[in-house]
Amino acid sequence: MPLDETRRFLPVAIAVLTVSDTRDLASDRSGDTLVARIEAAGHRVADRGIVADDASLIEEVLRAWIAEPAIDCVITTGGTGITGRDVTPEAFARVLEKEITGFGELFRMLSYAKIGTSTIQSRAIGGVSGGTYLFALPGSPGACRDAWDDILVHQLDSRFRPCNLVELMPRLQEHLKGN
Repeated sequence: MPLDETRRFLPVAIAVLTVSDTRDLASDRSGDTLVARIEAAGHRVADRGIVADDASLIEEVLRAWIAEPAIDCVITTGGTGITGRDVTPEAFARVLEKEITGFGELFRMLSYAKIGTSTIQSRAIGGVSGGTYLFALPGSPGACRDAWDDILVHQLDSRFRPCNLVELMPRLQEHLKGN
């Protein structure tokens, strides 16, 4: 994937939310995986939290972080499966203004090469709300590595060509300007 080194790198402020009924910061390997990769790429971890598998609680954290001007992007890990307690996509549906459908499709395509048809159990999703990017990843460290290394590290790099999500950030709220 080509980086245009003539362009300036623009660090992104990213919040990481782990959705789990059982993890805490000491046992959150998926959150740790994301934090390490975010920082290694030159971005800033703006906040980090853990919330139970409860759509209302997830929505509450998402809305608070969307409203925070110092946060450009939120990445969640966990709660994207199909069991009764997996409700992260439902919480996302309550807050998203626009879904980035290609994110989930691409994640599952890349995941298929590693875990085969089991990838259909992932409801990974991406979107935009309030000028903030939102991405929901499965709860395994491997899925977090795959999503970051194969998709997000590129799309959240202002130097990535032919285009990237960072260059669109100033335009995400054009609809609010009354045009």
